[in-house]
Amino acid sequence: MKNKPDGTRGTLFSTPMDGTDRLCVSERAQCVPSRVLHLRQLPADVSEQEVLALALPFGRVHKLITLKTKNQAFLEMASDEAAVTMVNYYTSATPTVRNQPIYIQYSTHRELKTDNLTNQRAQAALQVINATAMHSGNVATSGEVRALTPGHSPVLRIIVENLFYPVTLEVLQQIFSKFGSVLKIITFTRNNQFQALLQFSDAVHAQHAKGALDGQNIYNGCCTLRIDFSKLSALNVKYNNEKSRDFTRADLPTGELEPAAFGVALPPYGAAAFPPPFHQHTALSMAAVPGSLVSPTRVSLQVAPPPVHSVLLVSNLNPESVSPHCLFILFGVYGDVQRVKILFNKKENALVQMSDATQAQLAMSHLNGQRLHGNVIRVTLSKHPVVQLPRGGAGQEEQALTRDFSGSSLHRFKKPGSKNFNNIFPPSATLHLSNIPSSVSEDGLKDLFVSSGFTVKAFKFFQKDRKMALMQLASVEEAIEALIALHDHQLDHNQHLRVSFSKSTI
Repeated sequence: MKNKPDGTRGTLFSTPMDGTDRLCVSERAQCVPSRVLHLRQLPADVSEQEVLALALPFGRVHKLITLKTKNQAFLEMASDEAAVTMVNYYTSATPTVRNQPIYIQYSTHRELKTDNLTNQRAQAALQVINATAMHSGNVATSGEVRALTPGHSPVLRIIVENLFYPVTLEVLQQIFSKFGSVLKIITFTRNNQFQALLQFSDAVHAQHAKGALDGQNIYNGCCTLRIDFSKLSALNVKYNNEKSRDFTRADLPTGELEPAAFGVALPPYGAAAFPPPFHQHTALSMAAVPGSLVSPTRVSLQVAPPPVHSVLLVSNLNPESVSPHCLFILFGVYGDVQRVKILFNKKENALVQMSDATQAQLAMSHLNGQRLHGNVIRVTLSKHPVVQLPRGGAGQEEQALTRDFSGSSLHRFKKPGSKNFNNIFPPSATLHLSNIPSSVSEDGLKDLFVSSGFTVKAFKFFQKDRKMALMQLASVEEAIEALIALHDHQLDHNQHLRVSFSKSTI
């Protein structure tokens, strides 16, 4: 007898499963906990990975049988405790696979037998997936299952590594709300990394989000999430703005925003593009997280990167100090600058054209809110698709304010696969120096920076490679000025100093 419309069960299978497995059963409508779980209404072409993604946050999966012709599957968890926790969670948060709701209940089977060839192959794949998930920390161990019931904090601490696109508060809300109601978010910068604290309405939702999203990429190949539980039990949000938000309090003031390395003005793809904060939430959506937890490689959460041009508008510049070359060197840390134009009638503003939209986003997210020549600069996306060169009749001053750097030998990223792609960091007080000739000593490098007006706080050569060193200056602002002044400085007849920002401290 098949499943009844109300979800109760009569005889599920009167013959062996799929005609091969010797599980002669008579399942009656009952809710006796079992480590074997029955999943119904799965997509016809559901994969083992998609089924396992629902279970791995709750513990190790011992056996798996998929009945694709019946849109069903059976999972045997490693413990009764893990199975009970999983069923209890999905009772309040309906799981989905490719946006299709599915149903999970206890089976009257006490164990699964997988002695046929097809299921033996499935178990071999299961072992690989379990091992991968255990290695990455994305599967709960038996000792951690209790954490899936209230006990851990509902607040997650999130670090975004390899920040290639700006990660806004709305992007985080969009991703994490798939696992439960997101109540509050606070974003900030610490140790030169973009971080956030995010509070769920329930600790179980936080556990599930951590298990599913830790180690995943927001965009293809970048913006990797590192997630842990916060020691805080709740967040206190005072302002609703681009850095913090209490979704339960629409009446909070916006407050005064301090400039920060990762502060970016909300672009057109901001809040209006995302669903309301308290929509009907679901558990892990495989459409949103393809291959989550079970893929040996990092995958994208398929949040659409913002459609942008490659031209940036830089404002609040110091017109007495800024030059096209200065902006070329600074913005060149984050991409290959093609053209720079300081506006003739408004010299505190400039247009900077990067090689592509990805580099423009990267430069904007790292340089907006930094201090340059005493001013806090603003970096936003320009409406201009390209920077126009001056016409033939332009005056000498106007000609000097626009430079074409497309053929420059100082582009850091022109070589495909360059190591520079892996060493892109926000501005910091510590500089990474490279291409140092053996004839140049520590004192020689210190004297170079001091004679240029900078304060050296610490210095250290790399132990394994004296061609590289770290130098710590008095402030981030001073390090920015030093990079502009001394990058490509000639140290001997054929070697020029290379300067970039470091994530390390001395």
